[in-house]
Amino acid sequence: MHIFLRGSWCNIIVLNVHAPSEEKSVDSKNSFYKEIEQVLFPKYHMKIILGDFKAKAGRKNIFKPTTGNESLQQDSNDNGVIIANFATSKNLVVKSACSRTETFVNTPGPLLMVRLTTILFT
Repeated sequence: MHIFLRGSWCNIIVLNVHAPSEEKSVDSKNSFYKEIEQVLFPKYHMKIILGDFKAKAGRKNIFKPTTGNESLQQDSNDNGVIIANFATSKNLVVKSACSRTETFVNTPGPLLMVRLTTILFT
């Protein structure tokens, strides 16, 4: 599900996703990210992808360009590596939120408030 917002200075797409679980095949995970790529890129200036990516991107240095220093997880899983690689290749930033809590993401423009597991944005 997605929402398209046409602005005077940029176009924004907000996409809500639910990724395949850790146990699913690599092919199903690859097809999930290819589908996101087809919907989002390169049409929109700002991309916000919200949802449950079933990912744990840990605190290793390789994740810092996309997750920063504040990852909620200590260790990573395969989905965490996939989302970090996807975000890096598309110049996106990954922010995590705990379930059942609200997270405020400070982005240029309006404040985004979500109650989801993972947020990707430009």
